[in-house]
Amino acid sequence: MIRSKVIAFPFAACVLGLAGCTAHGDVEATGSIWNEPAGKQSPAQALKATRDGLGDLEKGKKHYRERNFGLAEQHYRRATEKAPQDVESWVGLAATYDQLGRFGLADRAYEQALILTGPTAEILNNQGYSHMLRGDYATARKKLVRARELDPENRYINANLELLDEL
Repeated sequence: MIRSKVIAFPFAACVLGLAGCTAHGDVEATGSIWNEPAGKQSPAQALKATRDGLGDLEKGKKHYRERNFGLAEQHYRRATEKAPQDVESWVGLAATYDQLGRFGLADRAYEQALILTGPTAEILNNQGYSHMLRGDYATARKKLVRARELDPENRYINANLELLDEL
């Protein structure tokens, strides 16, 4: 199908807590050397996590383009764990789950992206395509029509609506 066109807009979204450090002796457990509460990141830690996550994002995109969906899933998942506010990683993960036929996980990843950005044309387009893959054409049409309302000139959305009409 035309999934490569649909994913030209991978965005991506889940807020995962980070584990706090374990203390030894009578020192209290903290999340950083600045004695922030366990589970919170310092600015330096957040920057490093974002950089690391984006490395995995690029690897996820590469493997997705090469249709290595198992490897793409691993990298997109790592990217979302390292940079949970990165919408592109969440949408890439969701699209990869779609390609693997793991639609429940795809729905969860799309929901995380929606929490971060709200319903964008790109996310709605991808969700519409996801529902086409499942054979749920009524939901696919609703998502794609809503996406087109937000971005009427988007060629990917229009191509998916044409594909839906053919089905």
